[in-house]
Amino acid sequence: MSIAQTLLSVEGLSKSYGGVHAVRGVSFALKAGEILALIGPNGAGKSTCFDMLNGQTIPGSGQEGRVTKKDILRYVEHRKPGAASPARGGAAIPLVPASISAGDEIIQMDRMRKIIAERMLDSRRISPHVTSFVEADMTNIVFWRNKVKSDFQKREGEGLTYTPLFVEAVMLAIKDYPMINIQVDGDRIIRKKEINIGMAVALPSGNLIVPVIRNADQFNLTGLTKAVNDLVRRARDNKLKPDDVAGGTFTISNVGTFGNVMGTPIILQPQVAILAFGAIQKKPAVVETPYGDAIAVRHKMFLSHSYDHRVVDGALGGSFVRRVADYLERFDVDRTI
Repeated sequence: MSIAQTLLSVEGLSKSYGGVHAVRGVSFALKAGEILALIGPNGAGKSTCFDMLNGQTIPGSGQEGRVTKKDILRYVEHRKPGAASPARGGAAIPLVPASISAGDEIIQMDRMRKIIAERMLDSRRISPHVTSFVEADMTNIVFWRNKVKSDFQKREGEGLTYTPLFVEAVMLAIKDYPMINIQVDGDRIIRKKEINIGMAVALPSGNLIVPVIRNADQFNLTGLTKAVNDLVRRARDNKLKPDDVAGGTFTISNVGTFGNVMGTPIILQPQVAILAFGAIQKKPAVVETPYGDAIAVRHKMFLSHSYDHRVVDGALGGSFVRRVADYLERFDVDRTI
């Protein structure tokens, strides 16, 4: 339950209808963020009502100091004007105030960091997140990339990273499982026709932005490589246009760039899924040969798929990430680019 939807509860009796709360038969409206929540009973057996916006305890006039409906209505009526709430449902209200000691540095969030914070909180509130993990054998792709990247750089003037290969595998899996490429609008599910894949890009400032490859299924691998490099370059140079970050239908995040092996990424609303690719590591693994099983050194990578459990169940979410891994593992080492 979000802060803005916290129930107003007095002596164990409460109802909530959006922004209008009823207490013992008396209804009154609270603006988003103007929260009154029951924090009790306290150690003395009394109910304590606390204004989470102003950080004030509401005094009770009932028996043994209990808070009554009259106390609540009187407090709301006489609240100090100007105690406005944050525009995004109280995202900036800490439930527990931070402690500041001598020598601590206070850093004000910039505009982008505030937006990221609000969107992450919104996503956790809106979507019940579930994450499925799959380990993929990347040996074929690692050897293929090492074989062709030098010639590709000379011919195209572009570096060949793993990201366009990830984008291609995700795009192919979306074609197999189109119900992962959806959005939720109330009680309606919108299946998107376009496959627009966003890529989380870390900026020099420490912030994050997600440029989008629109119609990713219309590119070949060379085109995907150029599109990925162009968006990443312009993102880090702060030269993206509004259209470059709009319209995404699925998002990927390459957490392996930072040496992380897996993660639990947060969905970018209104999408319903996001896939993180971990670091590629050499590991001993059992491989099948015509002469029986053998132990060999393989390049392995974890895929972490977070999805919205309102509309994506484990069968779909798990099957999708398994299919992405299948496309990566079955990569043709004789492929030309």
